[in-house]
Amino acid sequence: MQLRIFTEPQQGATYDDLLAVARRTEETGFDAFFRSDHYLAMGGDGLPGPTDAWVTLAGLARETSRIRLGTLMTAATFRLPGPLAISVAQVDQMSGGRVELGIGAGWYEEEHQAYGIPFPELGERFDRYEEQLAVITGLWGTPPGETFAHEGRYYRVSGSPALPKPVQEGGIPILVGGRGRRRTPRLAARYAGEFNVPFASVEDNARLFAGVREACAEAGRDPSSLVYSSALVLCVGRDEAELARRAAAIGRDAGELRAHGAAGTPAEVVDTLGRYAEAGASRVYLQVLDLADLDHLDLVAAEVAPQVR
Repeated sequence: MQLRIFTEPQQGATYDDLLAVARRTEETGFDAFFRSDHYLAMGGDGLPGPTDAWVTLAGLARETSRIRLGTLMTAATFRLPGPLAISVAQVDQMSGGRVELGIGAGWYEEEHQAYGIPFPELGERFDRYEEQLAVITGLWGTPPGETFAHEGRYYRVSGSPALPKPVQEGGIPILVGGRGRRRTPRLAARYAGEFNVPFASVEDNARLFAGVREACAEAGRDPSSLVYSSALVLCVGRDEAELARRAAAIGRDAGELRAHGAAGTPAEVVDTLGRYAEAGASRVYLQVLDLADLDHLDLVAAEVAPQVR
């Protein structure tokens, strides 16, 4: 199982805070550093304010050398598909081919209101999301020297040189995720290299993975060609006192985290991750909420990661 570090900078973090976590992620052997793509805190004052996901990842692309970098999830409402394809391909080049694009329909209405971003009804957001996937993959997949066109309901592209291209072999992996039962599995089967289930039970992970495998079969795609992953809140302590301290630092209850996250002693977390592996996850995003607690990453790297790889 691959373990990736996942952060929520909208809760309050500077670029330097994120750089410190990314560097420790790389030094301690984790596979990747991912971040959310949000502009508004979900509780709390969010000081010193949000950082932009792709500006952050561009900086980290030049200040790390091994870890993969990406988003869970970029909101399709935030950016037009053409400029987004350019930005992500550029960061891929800046990183030497280490970028992944997690993209979703967008859901947090308050942040749209706070920064003047249009927020259509769910059906339209999903329609736009599907078109964005078509445009982004179409631009990246157009052979050099040819042009790309798309005539959609919301996005129209004509005569595009479809540049720049991603540099990594096989193209930039796209992550699709969520708990939808119909459209989400079909989009994952058509466009994604990875399907992610965020913050759900083992049973829900198994059910949702099965739905994507079924959608792949219906589309004529080998279900094993996708990576299946889970996202879980991380809270690990060597003993009860350390666990309680870490839970309190993120405003959570240790018992609730044990029930719903990757929480407890290292041995307990190894057991939890094993259950998610049995459900079909080969990769887990560990949501780190206290970005100042770098010792937390050291503990997981030393006492959890070696037992699940």
